[in-house]
Amino acid sequence: MTAGASGSGGAVDGNAGQGGESGQAGESDAGPFSLGATWGADVVHFRVRADPATALELFVYAKPRGADEVARFPMARADNVWSADVSRAQLSALGVTTVYYGYRAWGPNWPWDATWEKGSSAGFVSDVDALGNRYDPNKLLIDPYAREISHDPLQADALSAAPYETGELDRAIDDGQAAPKSIAVPRDTSATGTPPSRALKDDVIYEVNVRGLTMNDPSVPVALRGTFAGAATKAPTLSALGVTAVELLPIQETQNDQNDSDTGAQNYWGYSTLAFFAPDRRYSSDKAPGGPTRELKAMVKALHERGIKVFLDVVYNHTAEGGTSTATPSVAQVLSFRGLDNASYYELSEDAQSFVDDTGTGANFGTATGLVRDLVVDSLTYWKSEMGIDGFRFDLGAVLGNSCKSSCYLFAPGDTGGILARAVNELPARPASGGRGVDLIAEPWGVGSGTYHLGEFPVGWSEWNGSFRDVIRSAQNELGTKPITPRSIAQRIAGSPDLFDHATRAPAASINYVDCHDGFTLHDEYAYNAPQNAQPYPLGPSDGGSSENDSWDQGGAPAAQAQAARTGLALVAMSAGVPMIVGGDEFLRTQYGNNNAYNLDNSKFWLDWSLAETNADFVSWTTALFAFRAAHPALRPTHFFDGTDHDANGLPDITWLDSAGNAASAAYLDDATNHFLAWRLDGSEAQDPARSLLVAWNGWTDAISMPLPVAAAGFAWWAVGDSKSGVLAMPGKEMMVAGTTLAVSPRTVSVLIER
Repeated sequence: MTAGASGSGGAVDGNAGQGGESGQAGESDAGPFSLGATWGADVVHFRVRADPATALELFVYAKPRGADEVARFPMARADNVWSADVSRAQLSALGVTTVYYGYRAWGPNWPWDATWEKGSSAGFVSDVDALGNRYDPNKLLIDPYAREISHDPLQADALSAAPYETGELDRAIDDGQAAPKSIAVPRDTSATGTPPSRALKDDVIYEVNVRGLTMNDPSVPVALRGTFAGAATKAPTLSALGVTAVELLPIQETQNDQNDSDTGAQNYWGYSTLAFFAPDRRYSSDKAPGGPTRELKAMVKALHERGIKVFLDVVYNHTAEGGTSTATPSVAQVLSFRGLDNASYYELSEDAQSFVDDTGTGANFGTATGLVRDLVVDSLTYWKSEMGIDGFRFDLGAVLGNSCKSSCYLFAPGDTGGILARAVNELPARPASGGRGVDLIAEPWGVGSGTYHLGEFPVGWSEWNGSFRDVIRSAQNELGTKPITPRSIAQRIAGSPDLFDHATRAPAASINYVDCHDGFTLHDEYAYNAPQNAQPYPLGPSDGGSSENDSWDQGGAPAAQAQAARTGLALVAMSAGVPMIVGGDEFLRTQYGNNNAYNLDNSKFWLDWSLAETNADFVSWTTALFAFRAAHPALRPTHFFDGTDHDANGLPDITWLDSAGNAASAAYLDDATNHFLAWRLDGSEAQDPARSLLVAWNGWTDAISMPLPVAAAGFAWWAVGDSKSGVLAMPGKEMMVAGTTLAVSPRTVSVLIER
């Protein structure tokens, strides 16, 4: 192997390719990481893992696209790390001001050949060998630890994926000029503000896409719309709504630069990661190297200043490289991981020629290997410690618990070396009572048999509660069609103890929602009987999407639809666990019946902020719900209710009531023909300002008058509001109830307090 495409390669300062420690040529800014590109006082260190590789070269570029490398440097292996160091003086002499770089790798299926040159097949043996190696030196590889990358693989003038693929037709295509370059950005030391330390049980989560949040917002300067900087401007609005945690759909680099120009292949949601350490340049108004990092940190700081946590939706179960087709397993995209160590970065099939797929995207990431486990934990640590991120939601989180290295799936949440346990112990997870740490939230399922694990994650994790969603939707929209018992509703309201009350887990393990990005919006859940995904662009078409939505258009009456949405949102806010809504739910955003708009990055699917005025009454309802929840800790319990008295108040922590105002019997709770349920929460135990809270839900078509429980001496019942009127009093503005009964209108929720 030789160096010197520019005539000036080889060792720099006598240190290139020697595998020396980063401190040998000046103190490094690597922080807690040894891999990736990091800056010393007078040298840039490049470190990468590629265990089966037999040779690696570092290629350095002065420009991100359309030019050849200015130098190439051999890399040497020591302790399974390939390394090269390049001095700043050398880079300056090469005319390099921004260090764009990539790796080329050789291995058993394509050994090093001294006659190889870019675009040749010298040394080629096979596209994939019996061990699953897929080395191809004609493919420039993104550094798995790259802090930023220059651009996406597909660009307006290069929309073909062929240069990045292996196989007979494409293996000899050199992609060096077009391929994304990793950028060796110096460590950014700007502040991200004081991270909120509140317990997750006290949060209200707002799930939203960075771009969609502000692209349609006239209050945001045009240049900032759809960016991290634009999102920062919404901190006051979100705080006023009562949001305490913003959960951003994926912001790690993904192929989305061409969304505006290629309507047939849009990647709006971003669930296809190119680089796990790199913030997406498309979401930054500052496009310069280092700009996305700076702008993201400034956004985090702005949200922190309003007491709002920042959660990231992260996708470690698969990557943008995808899988292979059954017909041509030799053909695969090689962008980064696959070209360095395919058999460790992915879970291979039994014959090592293709991949296991529990994600629906082609190839499981190899979450049972030490290489991937280290990468994931290092990535999470970076986003927490360097970028100020407060928590993570893990896409298809059940795949991260897979302990099977090849040809199978085995969920092993107790594996102490696995990602689930390491995240809890090493980040670490935030204590249930609050404090330092991160909040860990799993989507607790994958795709395929055996991958559904709701309620099975370790202590320290919370989970999207799909059962809450399904039961509440069915209770509102399917009564008389599906047998929904009051007990099943009570379980969800109480934090789903049937799922989470084990191994010291608490109600905050349940993330409660009736809608999320993946499905109908809150408005559409109550306005459509079935998905409308086949509409022409810009409203569709969108393939996939669930056909089981438990939705109903309420007979087509807009007033009834709005009432149903108020009721659904109230049930989320009044339940033990952690409430989550989707951006725009507060003003009844619609996706026009499309329940899988992952591929529609256009103005119809960005948040329409004009609705905040059109539906100002719903914004007020949402704000009041979250204010009520914040004012009443009885709604945010630290332990699961057991129906017994825990203090001197004389009240059980929770009492379930039937339509006659009596304690509900087991027979009542188990009878699916009963469509009324009320619950009384003891306030004293939680040091609530109210002696008790009373919430009543009527799911049927007739009004019900429930006799009120007798208030204690010196206390009275005060009406907070109901979802029929759409008015909920702010704390301190309640009205005393004159009578002894509570009239609950059909398909509504009523709320009272005893004080």
